[in-house]
Amino acid sequence: NVNVGLSPEGVRQAKLAAERLKKTILVDEICSSSLTRAVQTAQIIGQVLDIAPKPGIQELNEIDFGDLTGLTDQQIHERYGDLMERRRNFEADLPFPGGECGAQVFARAYPCLLSIAESGAEHAIVVTHGGTIRSVVAGVLGLEQKYRLAVARTLENSSLTILEYNRKKRRFTVETVNDY
Repeated sequence: NVNVGLSPEGVRQAKLAAERLKKTILVDEICSSSLTRAVQTAQIIGQVLDIAPKPGIQELNEIDFGDLTGLTDQQIHERYGDLMERRRNFEADLPFPGGECGAQVFARAYPCLLSIAESGAEHAIVVTHGGTIRSVVAGVLGLEQKYRLAVARTLENSSLTILEYNRKKRRFTVETVNDY
């Protein structure tokens, strides 16, 4: 199940990220995916920054793992080892069986990010997930989605990936990835 709440460690990480943001960025909007852990993280950040978050944006949800959802690493290796190896070798933007590929994630998440960037908020916090972050960063950089797994070997929980938006050119630049 990918829709789980924060562990005590996750709560601690969210509080640390919130304190860091409070000291470094004048945040004026907080949005999150609809998955429980992202909503909880946004609420923690919102409490520290005294901003009511806008949770529940499905376009920001994690990549849909389809048939792999709920399987152990061993089960995934046994049933889908070839697929996972092909993904690691950047052979193609392969979707998870019954789930999504990177291009599909980018197609749903990017317009949402554009909408947030065009909303007038100067410093918006978007609480989302590793698969979504990788797909967005790859897309912003103009990479084929098959290379999204080359974006940070591991994305740490509550790390910061910063995209700067140029309203005149209507495009993002990648400023920071996985800063924790």
